Amino acid sequence: MTDPAGTGLALRPATAVRYDAVSLGEVMLRLDPGEGRIRTTRTFRAWEGGGEYNVARGLRRAFGLRTAVVTALVDDEVGHLVEDLILTGGVDTAFIRWRTSDGVGRTVRNGLNFTERGFGVRGAVGVSDRGHTAASRLAPEDIDWDHLFGVLGVRWLHTGGIYAALSDTSAQTVLAAVRAAHRHGTIVSYDLNYRPSLWRSIGGKARAQEVNREIAGHVDVMIGNEEDFGAALGFDVEGVDGDLTDLDVTRFGAMIDKVAAAYPTIAVIATTLRGVRSATVNDWGAVAWSRPTGLVAATQRDGLEILDRVGGGDSFASGLIFGLLDGVPLATAVEYGAAHGALAMTTPGDTSMASKAEVLALARGGNARVVR
Repeated sequence: MTDPAGTGLALRPATAVRYDAVSLGEVMLRLDPGEGRIRTTRTFRAWEGGGEYNVARGLRRAFGLRTAVVTALVDDEVGHLVEDLILTGGVDTAFIRWRTSDGVGRTVRNGLNFTERGFGVRGAVGVSDRGHTAASRLAPEDIDWDHLFGVLGVRWLHTGGIYAALSDTSAQTVLAAVRAAHRHGTIVSYDLNYRPSLWRSIGGKARAQEVNREIAGHVDVMIGNEEDFGAALGFDVEGVDGDLTDLDVTRFGAMIDKVAAAYPTIAVIATTLRGVRSATVNDWGAVAWSRPTGLVAATQRDGLEILDRVGGGDSFASGLIFGLLDGVPLATAVEYGAAHGALAMTTPGDTSMASKAEVLALARGGNARVVR
């Protein structure tokens, strides 16, 4: 085990494992009306996406790492369309569990996510259709975790609060995964990603906090914004309300102190800073913390122009994780994350179209001059 970045993360050597990173979560079919609206469109463009999966795909496509996804799909034409999109993204599909279709989706189905981008004063809109999905019914015993983390070997596991909220079964699957990962020396990152709509019918904030607090005790790198830490873990700090800006960082630091004290196993805490001027212009930045470094901040990009904001946070996470796996200091890793998130929001779809060279150039102070 090594800790090249000095953050307290003991990383397995890349040469000793098959995978650099594995994500656990649902992969949905995203149906995108482009410049139009869901309610009036007659055509959709199909993408794949999912909060946890997007991180594995970003690590593979942007940064060239060896990644896989643990999920489940229905063995029908829609399920295989999602599989084909995953394969296009270069993510290993060996750990997809296939479920038999009943023909109409009464018992199990594939998740759909209708997403329109927003423009100006009209915010982005997402309409998920993911009840009774194959991934939500993935059970702890469906995956041989000791084979994955022990025999094959994984340096990093990423999962999150969206997947944990899909069902009682998915929450238990997350717990089985993070416990097994730690048994075998795999670093665990968790994106709290609190979505009120997912918890509303299954116990609301009280249930979200019960589930996420149990998971948090097995997390090394915690990612989330101020709403996530308040709603999902119950750490509210006076004065922290709404989207964070650079003026709120000091108060957010007080929240980090509370989280770190409650969960001493957490080595790194990170969040994006987003100020929404309009759907297409945001102020964008990020901060990260570790015990050795304290709070470090990425370059603040005020007035960032955005084409499609969905997936920006996931691309931040994959850039940050790449930096930590690569052994750079936390201050550099958070620059990678902020730059990758900024670039991902300039293209359509959940997943990143950026290259490693573009991310590193922007993180080092590059600009939008024409590259010839």
